[in-house]
Amino acid sequence: MTTVATPTPLLQRVRHDWQKYVVYIGFVLVFVFFAITQGANFLNLTTLVNIATQAAPITIMAVGTVFVLSLGEIDLSIGSTVALSALSAAVALQVTGWWWAGALAGLLVGALVGFVNGVFITAFRLPSFLVTLATMGLVAGLAQQITNLQSVPVTDATFVWIFGGGTLAGVPILIWWSLVIAVLGWHVLRQRRAGAHVLAVGNNAQAARVSGVKVARVRLMVFTFSGIAAALAGILYAGRLAGATYTLGTADLMSVLAAVIVGGTALAGGRGSIIGAVVGSLFMSMINYGLLLGGLTVAQQMIVRGVIILLAVTLSLRGKKGQ
Repeated sequence: MTTVATPTPLLQRVRHDWQKYVVYIGFVLVFVFFAITQGANFLNLTTLVNIATQAAPITIMAVGTVFVLSLGEIDLSIGSTVALSALSAAVALQVTGWWWAGALAGLLVGALVGFVNGVFITAFRLPSFLVTLATMGLVAGLAQQITNLQSVPVTDATFVWIFGGGTLAGVPILIWWSLVIAVLGWHVLRQRRAGAHVLAVGNNAQAARVSGVKVARVRLMVFTFSGIAAALAGILYAGRLAGATYTLGTADLMSVLAAVIVGGTALAGGRGSIIGAVVGSLFMSMINYGLLLGGLTVAQQMIVRGVIILLAVTLSLRGKKGQ
């Protein structure tokens, strides 16, 4: 009678864990590829700083999305929230003349959108995909309506410095923002009870409920945070561009999802990586910048991002089945 050899526990662990490092391996390979093919046009300090700066809003949204996907949910409304929050901040800034009032207005709008998403998902037990798909259209319509499709300039020097145009210790302020939010997100997800509850709900909501976790409160908290993260990204766009328009963030959803999934967060929930999402954001920004230097069009860049997401989803689902 023949016997079939079974994989050793060490081999099984290697199979299950290698996907955690895909984003880091991919980042190094793509970096080396562009360094060789683009030469000095890519491999210089200005380009590297631009890559990190352009990745900042994506990084901040990615941190919020890590929490959402770790729940086993999804938030499709973040791109629209970016635009509405940026416009709300710009309008409030024009009306009040106070930079902090503009920032507060933008953050409150994002928090409200996230809270509404959370209420419909928890109170009415609706799928997050359908709820956020609906609010994506609703919020996009409000962003277009609020200023009648007109852009709103941001002329307050303090606002522009704090939220996009300034430098601190020689480092662009956008990079500092992304670092702060990434560290905060990592601390909450890995070091605080709230993060443990998020992962527990994503892994098995019923078991988490039996263990005493307030599942509805966790979901509401996570979607509110996702809205705030998107709002902050919108405010940073407004500060960097010295203005806001309804088109801000419309193309960011794909990049955010790609960064988070490639970074090792499981679509089915129960596993999330803030560090992986940050590297994934830089990875996507580097690809966009490198392809732009290579002469590819925006449409071709979108095709490449779509292929990356498809591969990342495949790896994520295969990894979940193998656990």
